[in-house]
Amino acid sequence: MVETTSKSAPRFAERYAAALYELAFEQGVLDQVVDEMAGLGRLLTESEALAWLVRDPLVDARTAGPALDAALAVGGFSQTVRNFVAVAVTNRRLHDLPALVEGFATYTAGKRGEIVADLATAHALTDVQRTQLHARLAEAGYGKVRLRETHDPALLGGMTLKIGAKLFDTSLKSRLERLTYSLKGAA
Repeated sequence: MVETTSKSAPRFAERYAAALYELAFEQGVLDQVVDEMAGLGRLLTESEALAWLVRDPLVDARTAGPALDAALAVGGFSQTVRNFVAVAVTNRRLHDLPALVEGFATYTAGKRGEIVADLATAHALTDVQRTQLHARLAEAGYGKVRLRETHDPALLGGMTLKIGAKLFDTSLKSRLERLTYSLKGAA
């Protein structure tokens, strides 16, 4: 495996995550908020219109805020999560909403003693492969790992696994790139 380092999540995301976590804990709705924030993350990636609304820097918060709140209300999101999104919009962090959702997931995992790992594969993993990966990670000292899976056909095969600041790359794409580089050096 090739190991490299990468950047961590923005610092402000941790502050927002800690505030939401504490509020949800005090209200006794922590598990519900964790599930809803995961649902919000999926919604941000699956809904093209919502993704456009969040990433467009020209969107006015006065119009985006109520529209986003209405969409979340229709989606069944609790007032706690809707208020969190409203605070992000008010603080001009609408375009940072995906980072805030990711920061909350990471913060929650840390509080629960889990390690969040980003896994990119060329093809979806089977349940057997996922179980084997969890077993290998446990052998390597990563006991409680929560995988965030994405699919990247450009990898051709294999996977990339990011745990904290470490990136393990066993993709066919990077192997071919290393082979090409070594062949160029031999010429």
